[in-house]
Amino acid sequence: MNRLNRLKPVLCGLFLLAVSNVALAQATAAKVTADGATLKKVASGLMFTEGPAADDQGNVYFTDQPNDQILFYDFAADKVQTWLQPCGRSNGLYFGSQPRARLIACADEKNELWSIDLDTKEHEVLAKGFEGRDMSGPNDCWVDRDGSIYFTDPLYQRPYWTKKFPDNHPRSVFRVTSDGNVTRVASDLTQPNGIIGDAKRRQLYVADIDAKTVYRYSIAEDGSLNDKKVFCKMGSDGLTIDEQRNVYLTNNEGVTVFNSEGEKVQTIDVPEGWTANVTFAGSQKKHLFITASKSAYVIEMNVAGL
Repeated sequence: MNRLNRLKPVLCGLFLLAVSNVALAQATAAKVTADGATLKKVASGLMFTEGPAADDQGNVYFTDQPNDQILFYDFAADKVQTWLQPCGRSNGLYFGSQPRARLIACADEKNELWSIDLDTKEHEVLAKGFEGRDMSGPNDCWVDRDGSIYFTDPLYQRPYWTKKFPDNHPRSVFRVTSDGNVTRVASDLTQPNGIIGDAKRRQLYVADIDAKTVYRYSIAEDGSLNDKKVFCKMGSDGLTIDEQRNVYLTNNEGVTVFNSEGEKVQTIDVPEGWTANVTFAGSQKKHLFITASKSAYVIEMNVAGL
């Protein structure tokens, strides 16, 4: 046996070891949950949890939509209490900062978008219709760096509505500026639902839940949307994004994470029939807060929220 033949098994072993190490490194880098992390249930006995939004301290406001209440999760104390009830049957929530801290709420009881003062808990109606037609029920929202708000307006007929919308009522994405100007920025979706943006990269993600697709738009200088592209082929109720630009989707599979290229990274199993929404919580925004059916959960992460 010549020297080359004797070295073949060694070289082959080294090659396989290198490939294995690369695969392990990629798997470790891709994993978004902390090593050994498990779900911790922080709320239960509710009807349908939704719309989590974290404040500057990492505490979370979230909704129990059928019970018409916004709840507050004190992250440090690990306690949940009712914050506002009634609350216009709010669904999605997000924090705005202009002119001062306020909670933006998709209050679909009367088909309105609200701004709630954190101190007085009084609300201001930001949007209730467009071109003489009522909104069909604001569902989820995101606030851009200039204070303008993008929100989805799908159609889910509610038993508490005093009017019935026709089946062909437009399902759209709207934008409302800080001076109250409302524009429709997307009208070609079947049922827009979850929404999240990347202010730095000027991108907006919108989940078309009936089409089982999440789209990514570019945000133009005037706030309009263009360059619509398929980000991933999966429906989602809510969306969030982390510092590595991984995007988090929610549905009956739990929480599914895709990287910025639209490749699936990880699925976080949630022991509920439906997972509705997610946000990053805690003082370092390194815990994922998950609303799912009658409960809410927290899990430690390897990454922080964007």
